[in-house]
Amino acid sequence: MPIISATAIAHPNIAFIKYWGDLDPSLHIPANGSISMNLEGLITRTTVSFDPSISQDQFMLNGASTKVEELERVRKLLDRVRQLATMSAYARVESQNNFPLAAGIASSAAGFAALSLAASHAAGLILNEKDLSRLARTGSGSACRSIPGGFVEWSAGHDDKDSYAYSIASPDYWDLVDSIALVSREGKPTSSSTGHYLADTSPLQVARIADAPHRLELCREAILERDFEKLAWVVELDSNLMHAVMITSTPPLLYWQPASVAIMRAVQSWRRNGTPVCYTIDAGPNVHVLCPAEVAESVAIQLRQLTGVIQVLTAHPGGPAIIENNHPNKGETDF
Repeated sequence: MPIISATAIAHPNIAFIKYWGDLDPSLHIPANGSISMNLEGLITRTTVSFDPSISQDQFMLNGASTKVEELERVRKLLDRVRQLATMSAYARVESQNNFPLAAGIASSAAGFAALSLAASHAAGLILNEKDLSRLARTGSGSACRSIPGGFVEWSAGHDDKDSYAYSIASPDYWDLVDSIALVSREGKPTSSSTGHYLADTSPLQVARIADAPHRLELCREAILERDFEKLAWVVELDSNLMHAVMITSTPPLLYWQPASVAIMRAVQSWRRNGTPVCYTIDAGPNVHVLCPAEVAESVAIQLRQLTGVIQVLTAHPGGPAIIENNHPNKGETDF
């Protein structure tokens, strides 16, 4: 068997309605559905090479060897691909990001979406978008949302077959911009995987899950109606609810830094003064500031002036995961 390889590119996503807590941790079946937007310009590029001459799977991330637990997560997904393709060869996996890892910018989502597409393609599998989303979900839950393009909804489902993501609007449907205010490039001390496990220890998780269908409906309507005021209200509510669960878990998780809180307060002040803008924060200290494209430049300028903001990354709605073919960002690595 010759070496067979493929390279895929995927974007991270920012969740408007968050995924936090699992019904089935082994398959990442979520406790509630979620909605997100892919982030154009931020990419993970992953090459998978099945090589019969190597005796175990190998994984390099941004040119460096990875921890044992990271390799194990990759190996488990590769095992699923090998089972589907009825093959046994081990693989070399090389992945690069042009954005910070483990800092609340969905690096695992982009990583496992790219890995799923590259590995399945190299193995000769022809998977539709739904099945690719299901495969990516088994590596990292939110990775299922980085397979389709644009604005994406993850139907929670109840098992492996009916838990997957799909586009509810294309990238060009609504030109929103996510200005990501970086207050730290350091990896978070507690992983999202651990946080999902702890979610049920919070007395607030039950209430958060019970109201999730209502928030999903409001968010879906806001996107389809291009209603920023409605979107801002439900996005900030949902972010605050998730972090309330984190803070009241046992042990408590507090990802915010003083600069994170300062940004949230500034964003709310700007909105009161007439600027269409809102915030949301994933599991990390960095703040995603959403606004229509026409005010994005001024919002980014204001963010850069805030104490504690070390950089602002901007992203429009991004497309689906793709097999690389002369991608315009090839070779670029900002971090």
